[in-house]
Amino acid sequence: MIKDKSPINIMLADDDEDDRNFFNDAIKELKINNNLTVFKNGRELMDYLEHPNTILPHILFLDLNMPSKNGNECLKEIRQNPMFKDISIAIYSTSSAEKDIEETFVGGANIYIKKPNDFTNLKKVLKEVVNINWQFHTSGLNKDTFFFSI
Repeated sequence: MIKDKSPINIMLADDDEDDRNFFNDAIKELKINNNLTVFKNGRELMDYLEHPNTILPHILFLDLNMPSKNGNECLKEIRQNPMFKDISIAIYSTSSAEKDIEETFVGGANIYIKKPNDFTNLKKVLKEVVNINWQFHTSGLNKDTFFFSI
């Protein structure tokens, strides 16, 4: 199978500056051909996505607990808009509460990732998630494969 050489469009919406920097550094170290766009909150993300000339992400990493518009509100809006049907959404949260996992699974997220607390594990997680064959993964989506852990 020949890999497409065009960059993967990755977006991250996370209100924690340290987490955004950590994520950015990990993506850089993986040397994945990508365009990373980062947002400080859900409102910024949604304003950007709804702009007519926006290049949509292949994968959106979405934090749940953000001010002004949280991850669940963004997830709901994205999944209600047919323009965004091809976006793969990875919930990226410090929470591993069953309620959050269940709510985002039902809400249409593709995968749930508990934020790793060390850089090596973050790189492993990102490498795995970015390399998932999303077309296959989303067609066989089930609750057992939804919560991602390394």
